[in-house]
Amino acid sequence: MLSRFKPTWMIGDIYSISPQFLLDHNINCVLTDLDNTLVPWNSKNGSRALHDWLAENKKFGIKVIVVSNNSHKRIQKAVQDYELPFVPRAMKPLTIGIRQALKQFHLKKRNTVMIGDQLMTDVVAANSCGVRSILVKPLVRDDAWNTTINRYFEKIVWNKLSKKYPDLHWK
Repeated sequence: MLSRFKPTWMIGDIYSISPQFLLDHNINCVLTDLDNTLVPWNSKNGSRALHDWLAENKKFGIKVIVVSNNSHKRIQKAVQDYELPFVPRAMKPLTIGIRQALKQFHLKKRNTVMIGDQLMTDVVAANSCGVRSILVKPLVRDDAWNTTINRYFEKIVWNKLSKKYPDLHWK
């Protein structure tokens, strides 16, 4: 049961994930959460770092697709400058959004990774769907009210995870 919360990798932030790392692990598509993973949850805009990271991945032929529980309108505003495809209302931790992305964009699970900042949604959805996962630290320290609830339970799960998997650490 606890293994469903275990990320494949843990990396400080999405911008530290290089195309070479992805290619070394046979990954050619990134499914990514939006809030606190690509952009701060309380912002409509990305950053220069996001622009550069997306350009670098594109240069290496790596697709980036947003899979978020947010509404179509929220995601569209946040990614409009980047022309990123997205799946809204993904319903994570359910696998609905990830499965939709896999089907819609003709992706193979073995070549895809889900990146997000929450164990309770992003990692569980990826693991339940058979897709590798990368847990990143949130871009900002505060959260929307609904995420604050998840973070409380996440701390409990994290304590159990770290005891069961002592080799689990940030890279």
